[in-house]
Amino acid sequence: MQQHYRAAVGGALALPLFALLFAAGNPSPLSAQSLNWEGQTGVFITPLAYTAASPKSGFGRPIVAYHYLDAGDVLGGFHQASVTAGLLGRAEFGYTRDLHQEGGTPGLSPLWSRGFNILHAKVNLVSENAGKNNWLPAISIGAVGRTQVRNVGGAIRKQDTTNADFYVVATKTVTQVKGLPLVFNLGYKATNASVFGLAGNAPAYKGRLFGAAAFVLKGPAKSQIVFGSEFAQQPRQVQDLPGAIVPTTITYAARIVPLPERSKFNVDFGVAQAAGSVLPGVNLRARHQFALGVSYGL
Repeated sequence: MQQHYRAAVGGALALPLFALLFAAGNPSPLSAQSLNWEGQTGVFITPLAYTAASPKSGFGRPIVAYHYLDAGDVLGGFHQASVTAGLLGRAEFGYTRDLHQEGGTPGLSPLWSRGFNILHAKVNLVSENAGKNNWLPAISIGAVGRTQVRNVGGAIRKQDTTNADFYVVATKTVTQVKGLPLVFNLGYKATNASVFGLAGNAPAYKGRLFGAAAFVLKGPAKSQIVFGSEFAQQPRQVQDLPGAIVPTTITYAARIVPLPERSKFNVDFGVAQAAGSVLPGVNLRARHQFALGVSYGL
C-alpha cells in the first residue's frame, strides 16, 4: 500500500509541474555544465531539456562527472563515471560506466554484479523562449541504452542483459520572482529498465512520468545554491522476480555552483528513496540513502 501511495504522489506532482512549465520568464544563469546520474545534462536522476554547451558548427568541450550512491547493506554502493559532450548547439551524447561495490547481505547482495555500460543521446527540438515567446519551455527528445546489465534477473539467469529508455522532456526556468529563479521539469519515457538498470530489467516497456522542481539562491562569495526534488516513476514489476513491486524513485538534492559565471564546477548532495520492501519478507533497505555528484566542464 505504501509503495502504491508513493507512486500516486509522483503522478500527482506532474499536474502542478505541467502548469508551471508555461509561466513566463527568461533563462537563469543556472549551469548547463551539470550532469546527472547517467551522464545527461540534468538534475540528479532526471534529464533536463537543456543540452551540454557547444557551438552551432561543431563539438563542445567534454564535461566529466562522478556520482556515488550509498544504497545500503543489501544493494551496496554504486559509483558512476561519466563523460558527455555537446554537438551543434542543440544536442549532446555521452558514456557512463556504472561500477558496483557489493553489499554484505547473504542471499540478496549477490543479485547485483560489478557494473554495466550506459550510453545516452539527447536532441533539443524547441529552444526555450523560441520566437520571443517567453512562456515556451525547452523541449527535447532523448534515449538511454544500457548494456552488460547483470542485476537481479541477469544474475538469476547468469547472463548479461540490455535495457533502454526513450523520452521527451520539457524544462522551463522562471525568473519573475525577484532574486529567486525557479526551474521546472516534466518528462515522459518508455522504458524496460527497473530503477535505471540498478534493479535489472522490467518484463516489458512501460510509459512512466518523471519531473523535478528547483529554486536557486545566492550563496557566499557569489556562489549559487540550488535546492530541488525529483520523482521518477518506475515499471512496477521486475523481470524474473515475480510479485516484486517497485516504488517511485524520489530524490531531494542541493547543488552548489561556486562560480556561476564560468559554470565549470558543480557539486551535488542528495538523499535518494529507491526501494524498500519489494516482496513480503524482502526489504532492500534503500529508502533514505546518501548520494553525491561532482561535474566539471573541461
